[in-house]
Amino acid sequence: MAKVPKQELGKGIRALLGNTETAKPASKPSEDHDTADAVREVDLKHIEINPFQPRKEFDQEALEELSESIKTFGLIQPITLRKLDNNTFQLISGERRFRASKLAGLTRVPAYVRTANDQEMLEMALVENIQRADLNAIEVAISYQRLIDECDLTHEKLSERIGKNRSTVSNYIRLLKLPPALQGALKARRISMGHARALLGIDSQDGQLMALHQVLLDDLSVRATEKLAKAFGQPESTKKAVEKASNLTPLHRDVLDHLSKRLGTRVEMKRKSSGAGKLIINFSSDDELNNILDEMEGN
Repeated sequence: MAKVPKQELGKGIRALLGNTETAKPASKPSEDHDTADAVREVDLKHIEINPFQPRKEFDQEALEELSESIKTFGLIQPITLRKLDNNTFQLISGERRFRASKLAGLTRVPAYVRTANDQEMLEMALVENIQRADLNAIEVAISYQRLIDECDLTHEKLSERIGKNRSTVSNYIRLLKLPPALQGALKARRISMGHARALLGIDSQDGQLMALHQVLLDDLSVRATEKLAKAFGQPESTKKAVEKASNLTPLHRDVLDHLSKRLGTRVEMKRKSSGAGKLIINFSSDDELNNILDEMEGN
């Protein structure tokens, strides 16, 4: 069976922080100009990583892509730092750009230098993190919760600080009440925030997990998930509620479980009441597809 060649995948990177989202050109970078609006050149070796950075993992492929861009065009958007002493600075925002600049072989980078204490550092780092375009819903929820807990903010004060409705803040934070499996599905974008909010309407975690399994198997829409969640609230057992929302019998589910374990990936079944249907084998990369093909060939 033919194998699938690997392809290069692109990923956009964007970081924003307050009013510094558009870089202002400096005709002559100055080493002793500390105003937040001025751009200065700072040695990479004098910059420390921000200990308050909410994100701990950085996509290596995306960093390498950004590094290649920096080699060609330079670092267009300055990073933001705070000054610790005469020769040392600490990142407030721009760790991706900082890491990519190192990969690109730069020794100095343009930067805004601000004055901030530890509390302000934490708040700026969290707010900057929330403004990222590539965050999943759980990462946003965790950042909101940290701002509330560590910066002593109410839901209302936080909503004012980040320019969001209070209900939006509350809806995100409620996601942290979901069991780990549901949070994992949301982080992996296998379900949307709309799905997650619907599943929150189910009282028990066991019911939520059973419903999640059904949503993934049948690729249910948000509206269908809302109907499924209501079915779990009826007097009938959660098992019957699941079976009522699908045409799959226990035997079909056993077949799906067997195939999923055998192929090492999620397998879905679409089945009509007439008995006609189709199987869907999911894979996340060409390597995973090739592993599935090997397993099907018995290699």
